[in-house]
Amino acid sequence: MNAVRMNLERLEIPAADVVLEADVAVPRPAHGMVLFAHGSGSSRHSPRNRHVAGELQRAGLATVLADLLTPEEERADAQTGEFRFDIDRLAVRLVALTDWLVRHAPTTGLRAGLFGASTGAAAALVAASARPALVKAVVSRGGRPDLAGEALRSVHQPTLLIVGGHDPVVAGLNREAAARLGGETRLETVPGASHLFEEPGALEQVARLAQEWFLRHLAPEPGPEDEGPRIPGTRPR
Repeated sequence: MNAVRMNLERLEIPAADVVLEADVAVPRPAHGMVLFAHGSGSSRHSPRNRHVAGELQRAGLATVLADLLTPEEERADAQTGEFRFDIDRLAVRLVALTDWLVRHAPTTGLRAGLFGASTGAAAALVAASARPALVKAVVSRGGRPDLAGEALRSVHQPTLLIVGGHDPVVAGLNREAAARLGGETRLETVPGASHLFEEPGALEQVARLAQEWFLRHLAPEPGPEDEGPRIPGTRPR
């Protein structure tokens, strides 16, 4: 198998009133871009999200693993947990990151999706509701979409909710949230998986489901040249 050609960058990106570190990987060619929203007490170094990101890259999707908290906030959160449930703060930064990335040369022109884990899923959904023209799809892994509150009804982008079969409380919260989402929604259960998807093969299933969802919904829209030959005497539909 040929190696994937990859443009790798470690960046400092202005996001609202802070600067956040991000690892950006853009395969060539790229079929879309996925920005990760990490969960409670996690960062861009999350091994689970990095595993999923690697699988998305192999499928030709650009990935952005960004810290949503500053180093000072991460240290404070490790002691108090005061920032991990601050959904509004995380969502504002996701929106700012998305706005910046669509103007960044290696990712300009790529349709954007958001992948959220745990509380990061709520932030991803709030950000999607705020940027309907930029965010084209959302995937949640073991997420807390319920924490997005009233923003759920404003999310019309295709949304995939992935839960573990051995995570009944979160699965129930996801079912309730799915009923409130405003667009195409699918709930997938990974049999035998717990909240962190640590069981053998569980994370691979998450990556496969996310890969299929993003490839389907982030594919470039066909232009006039892709619509096939024109028949004389007919009008474009």
